[in-house]
Amino acid sequence: MSQHATARSDGLRRVASGTGATLALAAVAVTATGGAAQADDAYTVRGGDTVSHIAARSGTTVAAITRANALADASRIRIGQVLTIPTGSSAAPAPAAPAPVAATYTVAAGDTVSHIAARLGTSVAAIVSANGLDSRAFIRIGQTLTIPGVAGAATSAPAPAAPAQSSGSVAYTVRSGDTVTAIAAKNGTTVAAIVAANGLDSRARIRIGQTLTVPVPVAAPASVGSTFAGRTYADSVVAAANANLATLRASAVPSKAQMQATVAATARAMGVDPALAQAVAFQESGFNHAVVSPANAIGTMQVIPSSGAWASDLVGRPLNLVDPADNVTAGVAILRALVASSPDLPTAIAGYYQGATSVQRNGMFADTRRYVANVQTHMTRFH
Repeated sequence: MSQHATARSDGLRRVASGTGATLALAAVAVTATGGAAQADDAYTVRGGDTVSHIAARSGTTVAAITRANALADASRIRIGQVLTIPTGSSAAPAPAAPAPVAATYTVAAGDTVSHIAARLGTSVAAIVSANGLDSRAFIRIGQTLTIPGVAGAATSAPAPAAPAQSSGSVAYTVRSGDTVTAIAAKNGTTVAAIVAANGLDSRARIRIGQTLTVPVPVAAPASVGSTFAGRTYADSVVAAANANLATLRASAVPSKAQMQATVAATARAMGVDPALAQAVAFQESGFNHAVVSPANAIGTMQVIPSSGAWASDLVGRPLNLVDPADNVTAGVAILRALVASSPDLPTAIAGYYQGATSVQRNGMFADTRRYVANVQTHMTRFH
């Protein structure tokens, strides 16, 4: 789903309409150690899964799953991999460690239970149970929550971190006397950002009457909401989106310039027009990898888990959408498939946004036509 427009979901689609990938636990394996029984669930990884998603669904923590499976990197799991999901006593710390105590957390603006659980290393289920929350896990600003399994004395909410910055854009028509430097200063951006967004040469030459795309910084929300452009997404989808957002925010995300270079290089390697891939990435996220939509569309190329699974099939290996390189590979693989199966380029671009089957059955919706026009305009800047 684009951060700037509502994507339709149908056929070979990227954006879910109120449904998310479901998790199913496999058979329970029971082991005994030292006379004490421990029940561990066995879970087989599916396309689009992340450890944080599995932990939230299973009522455990990322740390517990990482420890139980001796994972060197919790962000890298593969489709078909069987994970041990600690439950009961097996999820507890080693006996030699002091038993964790509950802490308290005061809800701040923008908080969700999934966001709080990811930040404090516990689970959504544990917080819901400890505080008697309803099935929606509804919380309110100023509410004091008991956070189980967090060592240390009771604390208030931590001071909020500075909000992450993502980019929007505004259209600016060049007037007499304008320079790129002056336009950048006026809009709180940089000369380099304007040059890159408009494909200007090294002299940053502009002309009177020219319409420029001017990237401007906007504060990223603390969490993913449940609605966008009039559409409301299911709680399960939003919870998964917030878990993925928390993972991205906790990771070392490449810069926008690095992501743009990755998009171009990946497209060339996969036989896709680099200008097309860059134009789609710019339209979707502005090359910002640390973004997730309410439909759980992830990262630079804004791909949802089910489409990530399809992209994994296309390239013949599992792709982790949180990983910057894999995210770009997924988006470019989908573009390559759409270009190969569409009668023309506009139809392929429309398929990325609206879904190929929907485009074939219904034609392009009005917002899809705008999306296609924007992408084709961006392509001229990246050639």
